[in-house]
Amino acid sequence: MELKEKIRVIENFPKEGISFKDITTLLQDGEALKYTIDKFVDYLKDKDIDIIVGPEARGFLFGVPVAYALEIGFVPVRKKGKLPFKTLSSKYDLEYGSDELEIHLDSIKQGQRVAIIDDLLATGGTINSVAKLVEKAGGTVAAVGFVIELTDLKGKEKLENYPVMSLVKYDI
Repeated sequence: MELKEKIRVIENFPKEGISFKDITTLLQDGEALKYTIDKFVDYLKDKDIDIIVGPEARGFLFGVPVAYALEIGFVPVRKKGKLPFKTLSSKYDLEYGSDELEIHLDSIKQGQRVAIIDDLLATGGTINSVAKLVEKAGGTVAAVGFVIELTDLKGKEKLENYPVMSLVKYDI
């Protein structure tokens, strides 16, 4: 299946000059969604993954079904202030300012092998922050997977210490 055909591209959204990659069309297509999840599962099945981690919110959409298929758990990574228990946090820079992500303090056990799943790799700042949270919690990032990679933004360079897989690549 050519997954790129299942992703709608919207020019000049959310602002002039941006080419937005819309995954809602992929999510609406049952065959394409199953194919996407199966590709992640194939990538991870021989990596001894103990738990899947996914950042809010689109990482949840892909991470949970992958965890289900692998019969392992899922850890949500949320923006600061959204989790009800004690947390670990990691700040990261955005184009204009900064943000902070959190996971529950007890969500990852010492030595667990973790796969991070998300929809998009752009500059790599968010996922690098997620990887630091995993490591701070005592886990090892054993794999990182994305539906889409925007290669021109060179986000993969920020993740050079981790094995990274992308299903679809775009030059922006």
